[in-house]
Amino acid sequence: MLRALAVDDERPSLEELLYLLHADPRIGSAQGVGDATEALRRMNRALESGPGGPDAIDVVFMDIQMPGLDGLDLARLLTGFARPPLVVFVTAHEDFAVQAFDLKAVDYVLKPVRKERLAEAVRRAAELRVAAPRIPVHEPDPDHMPVELGGVTRFVAVDDITHVEAQGDYARLHTDKGSHLVRIPLSTLEERWRTRGFLRIHRRHLVALRHIGELRLDAGTVSVLVGSEELQVSRRHTRELRDLLMRRP
Repeated sequence: MLRALAVDDERPSLEELLYLLHADPRIGSAQGVGDATEALRRMNRALESGPGGPDAIDVVFMDIQMPGLDGLDLARLLTGFARPPLVVFVTAHEDFAVQAFDLKAVDYVLKPVRKERLAEAVRRAAELRVAAPRIPVHEPDPDHMPVELGGVTRFVAVDDITHVEAQGDYARLHTDKGSHLVRIPLSTLEERWRTRGFLRIHRRHLVALRHIGELRLDAGTVSVLVGSEELQVSRRHTRELRDLLMRRP
């Protein structure tokens, strides 16, 4: 049973596609979004959820020509995911087929969509998903974090993030060039980036060890200098931080 996401900026086309997907017995669930930016949000939730989680997505059926990021752009970005979904393009344009298959698309379905033709695309996706190895391990994280800025989704390199600040259910990612607010708890990022050199130093702060410039001790209070910011280190995290910094090349 495939978990599908449909992406199309034209509402009638999206509703027709969802209707046909729901009618296919190999589709366990199908949701729809109207643009690539919202699709990226859904894929980010799927990444957090994990392969067996409630928000997981197996295959994306998407249009190509959309405002902002188009379908080809979205497909390129998805290839950077640790466990990318299968991609089926559903479009009225024949001209992009070569580019689509260069991006390892499962199928290329032309509009108006015929039930039999879409069923063939679903069959191919189902066979590929069944054939894919299912390894119950934590997948590696992507090298970039999607963030929204002025209605545009951009990707911040994890290596550029100096530290992360907890703000309720959100986290603020700090880089040398600015900061970005994402709707992810600090505890989730702590677990996700533990192997990438990030350490929790305080209930409010997660820091990248490689960006720590100084470790300061003043009247029993420990802090670190990250860029131009001085961040306090809680007592419970002090020993682990000092040990890691001493072992750092």
